[in-house]
Amino acid sequence: MTAPVLVLGWQDWLSLLAHYLVLSLLQFGGAISVTADMHRFLVDDKGWLSQSQFSDAIALAQAAPGPNVLFVALMGWHLGMNSGSLAAAFAGVAVTMLGILLPSSILNYQVAQWGHRNRDLRAVRAFRLGMAPIVVGMLLATSWLLASSSAGARAWPLWLLAALSCLVIWRTRLHLLWMLGAGALLGALGFV
Repeated sequence: MTAPVLVLGWQDWLSLLAHYLVLSLLQFGGAISVTADMHRFLVDDKGWLSQSQFSDAIALAQAAPGPNVLFVALMGWHLGMNSGSLAAAFAGVAVTMLGILLPSSILNYQVAQWGHRNRDLRAVRAFRLGMAPIVVGMLLATSWLLASSSAGARAWPLWLLAALSCLVIWRTRLHLLWMLGAGALLGALGFV
């Protein structure tokens, strides 16, 4: 049995663009930090993507070399392909990438110039220090969403490995590639 084909009107495409334009201005720490809201919009509210398509887009883009924002393009691609057309798939990529990149790029450029000119101001230094916990919180929300949707309670080895990795990274100067290599080895051996 094949999945039903989505029928997207221009209002749907405009809604998608508007949502991604707003998310672009909220993405402190990169597009990955707003994946929880992308999930809510695309999977829960609209039903345009399946949970599997959503998770696979993130996993594939994170595994591929290049910028991690590629998962946004993959979500747009899946959305277009779900509507049954290669042209819609390219439109999905264009709409999602334009929406997620344009506002934040313009704002980032303007703010970076202003911040560089005023880098000695107390408010600029305080802003930089204050943004760190917000970025960490958004990344934790994304991690929770991805981990809880895929394996649930039976994934306690993954949760334990993640906690140990965080502790090692926090308390030592061990390079992250060693942690990635250890995780890959544990996965290849079937422990996680």
